[in-house]
Amino acid sequence: MKMSKKNSKNYLEFVPIRKIERFSEENGVITLEIENKGVFNRVAQKLLKKPKISYIHLDEMGSFVWPLIDGERNITDIGVFVKEHFGEKAEPLYERLAKYFKVLEGYGFVEFKK
Repeated sequence: MKMSKKNSKNYLEFVPIRKIERFSEENGVITLEIENKGVFNRVAQKLLKKPKISYIHLDEMGSFVWPLIDGERNITDIGVFVKEHFGEKAEPLYERLAKYFKVLEGYGFVEFKK
């Protein structure tokens, strides 16, 4: 079955741009700080005692990749750094990176430019 060009995305050519600028690093672990905005979140904060800021702790590879997202490097370029740092531990490298960036995009943490 052939896929049309409209439906196929090559994430490796995309350049990720961080949409979350508030983050911290401690002992090599990056923690993203996400402000919970909006009407639903305000209600949940008042009624259910939900926090105003959520903290997302990235794993070892995510903490290595996050600072490399600079709006200039595409995912293939980032993969070169990951391969140098993690070696065989990163395999299957580009499949993992593509999936990782799809997840980051889905949560609204990054966006892409071509």
